Amino acid sequence: MTFNNDYNTICKTVEEDINSVREKISKLYEEVTEIDTDIKEFLTSPAKHIRAVMSFLYLKALGIKINEKQIAYQAIIELIHNASLIHDDVIDKAEIRRLKPSLNQKEGNHIAVIGGDLVLSTALKEIAKLNNPKILDDLADTFSQMCYGEIKQYSNRYKIPTLEEYIEKTYLKTGVLFEKALTGALTLAGYNHKENAETFAKYFGIAFQMNNDLKNILENPQNNDLQSGIYTAAVIFSGNPDTPLSGIEKAKSLLNNYVSNAKIVIEQLDESLYKNALLKLSELIKI
Repeated sequence: MTFNNDYNTICKTVEEDINSVREKISKLYEEVTEIDTDIKEFLTSPAKHIRAVMSFLYLKALGIKINEKQIAYQAIIELIHNASLIHDDVIDKAEIRRLKPSLNQKEGNHIAVIGGDLVLSTALKEIAKLNNPKILDDLADTFSQMCYGEIKQYSNRYKIPTLEEYIEKTYLKTGVLFEKALTGALTLAGYNHKENAETFAKYFGIAFQMNNDLKNILENPQNNDLQSGIYTAAVIFSGNPDTPLSGIEKAKSLLNNYVSNAKIVIEQLDESLYKNALLKLSELIKI
């Protein structure tokens, strides 16, 4: 089976909840202006919703029921993620996103930046409706950390980072939102023992980004992050941006180690359909 087939099989375990997240996002853009039409198309285009899938599976493995607030929270996480993608495409001068022209390609950088800000403003309104100071504080901190991660990446272009610097940047850019997707959901559920969940989501999120970094090199040899001066694990291990393939195996090993550590946490959960789905989901990230 392909990744998509395996992933779709896992998603069926929480299909109703994921569809509710999609519907929630769509309803936020029922009355649209001209720019909102493009934003709505972007937000409702086919996507993995992997943060929501991960979170719902973990919640259900703990026996926590998914309610309207949980749906709203995962919709907020999706909005934050998509706003960051819109802004990233401007920075990276990307022309394609999800097999379609990116917002900056369709509308120009100026409108794309404002469009990303509009998505964030929608997320802020929805955060306020949750009326939970802890959630508000955590997501405000998440915004900051994601921005710092992007700044670190941009300001260190064409420099080979240390492995520690790469992992920190990877956590800030990607891992922190996976972490908050799950720990925020547990906060809403009144679940106070978050240490294991936080560790799992952090490892899972870092591994997910490492997987993307490796695929960027392996699957796009003529147009990848190297041309933009973004040096990831393969370059760190090879020591030379001109020969990243010599560092691929060590980069794969690093990625798979993070997946293994994430699975160790999952193994501590009680046996269930959802625990097994989480283990399969984690295994999909390996290369």
